[in-house]
Amino acid sequence: MVARRLKSPAVTTTDNAASSLKVTQIVKGVIDDIRANGDKAVRSYSEKFDKWSPESFKLSDAQIQEAICRVSPQTIADIKEAQRNVRTFAEAQRASIKDVEIEIQPGVFLGHRNNPISTAGAYIPGGRYPLLASAHMTILTAKVAGVPHVIACTPPINGEVPAATVAAAHLAGADAIYILGGTQAVAAMALGTETVPKVEFLAGPGNAFVAEAKRQLFGEMGIDLLAGPTEILIVADGQADPFTVATDLLSQAEHGPDSPAVLITNSEEVAREAMRFVDEQLKSLVTAPVAGQAWRDFGEVVVVDNMDEAYKLADEFASEHVQIFTERPREALDKMTNYGALFLGEKTCVSYGDKCIGTNHVLPTKKAGRYTGGLWVGKYLKTQTYQEVVSEKASGELGLLCGRCSRAEQFEGHARSGDLRSWKYLKDGYSWIDEARK
Repeated sequence: MVARRLKSPAVTTTDNAASSLKVTQIVKGVIDDIRANGDKAVRSYSEKFDKWSPESFKLSDAQIQEAICRVSPQTIADIKEAQRNVRTFAEAQRASIKDVEIEIQPGVFLGHRNNPISTAGAYIPGGRYPLLASAHMTILTAKVAGVPHVIACTPPINGEVPAATVAAAHLAGADAIYILGGTQAVAAMALGTETVPKVEFLAGPGNAFVAEAKRQLFGEMGIDLLAGPTEILIVADGQADPFTVATDLLSQAEHGPDSPAVLITNSEEVAREAMRFVDEQLKSLVTAPVAGQAWRDFGEVVVVDNMDEAYKLADEFASEHVQIFTERPREALDKMTNYGALFLGEKTCVSYGDKCIGTNHVLPTKKAGRYTGGLWVGKYLKTQTYQEVVSEKASGELGLLCGRCSRAEQFEGHARSGDLRSWKYLKDGYSWIDEARK
């Protein structure tokens, strides 16, 4: 593959070893303290990091209604419409997941059931931006999956209850809402405290401290995925509009100063014009201090010879969001397999997925799209197998097979469980049974 890089990232990785180690140590200290001291430690860290220490972190019904009343009717209507889209798609996903039972031979039944997790936590970020849509993606999806109890945690913003976020969480179906953020929120939900119930599964994006807390607590609870900085990659041909390309690159670069924004195209003209429009738009973009740094440090523009090379290179990036601006955008469905989500055609942008179109915006980053997809109703379900043998003949024959398989692995105890069934149902003789039953 011959690729010409018109722009390379100024920083080669989004990970800084020293800062990562510091985050790891801080998070471990917070988790250990909350494990030992519960609510007392939670309150201490909330005061320290968020200057927030209310009488109760859990909102009462009256407080929830008061917060909703502070949100404009238009925003409430928009939340409901976005959630309707998310619910519709999530319900279609749930309907596609079937319980299974088959009779693999006469009298031998195998099956699985898709049972929802009993309790789930949703973390809704609120630092640089109040991510209302994260409430739709985490809480509503869990409820469609059938999770009976979902709690939401979101941090205060500038010392106040984030009214619109609370409205989104309530309308999504949260059973309890806590104004609590950061590592202390994740640890409280994972471990359980005097006032915060322990959850079995936690979903939702967050900053480096939230991601590290999820990593350290994985195993004590399930998690959706370990998310890094937001990523966007655009695959474009010579028909693409460079202004649209530039606009969409910056739409994701504004998430954070370490958000990679990449363009791969077979047209040098499109590439250079898109770069020019990025520079031009940064002059007036309100979030330019963030988006500009992301573009400078992590932006990348690559020109390849043809579209097959473009798709191949895009698959190597395995980006979180991949937009396809080509004459035949659905071609990417066959050409690519490594991505968090595809956005096909210039009429479709990543921002739709982030906010309102209905697919889930909690997606794999840092090349994790090579081996996993994003959050969906299936993440909240446990696919659990069962088996039943009702035929004596079948049980006896399986016993013979089990005995041979087990002794090949030198598991005598396993073998004897099989022997016993063939002894009972096929009347086979075993010396160990005769001796043990004396």
